[in-house]
Amino acid sequence: TITNPAGVHAPGSRYSHAALIEGPGRRLVISGQIGVAPDGSVAADGAGQIRQALANLGAILAAHGMGPAHIVKMGVFLTDRALIPTWRAEREGFLGTLAPTSTLLVVAGLADPRFLFEVEAEAFAA
Repeated sequence: TITNPAGVHAPGSRYSHAALIEGPGRRLVISGQIGVAPDGSVAADGAGQIRQALANLGAILAAHGMGPAHIVKMGVFLTDRALIPTWRAEREGFLGTLAPTSTLLVVAGLADPRFLFEVEAEAFAA
């Protein structure tokens, strides 16, 4: 159950404050995905890296019989605050109206200086 309980500020964007998972099911924890294509190439710009990272995330979900609707938590790391609007637009294209819990951090750098974006997620299927 995705919630935004009373007594907590309204989300500033499309995300929710909490995801309650009850009962039997499968939990999938996905490592951070970056803008590296299956052939090893890295998109040169932030938008391309965000799109590729989301494609990677989608492929991992699909490999486990899940899709974006199963995501309950996302962690997002950007190296440039100017990428926030791009991230939000691409997220909307990937998730539609879904609003899983989310944390967004602007960081000094990622594992490789070419990387501008990383996203990790947790998903649940009953």
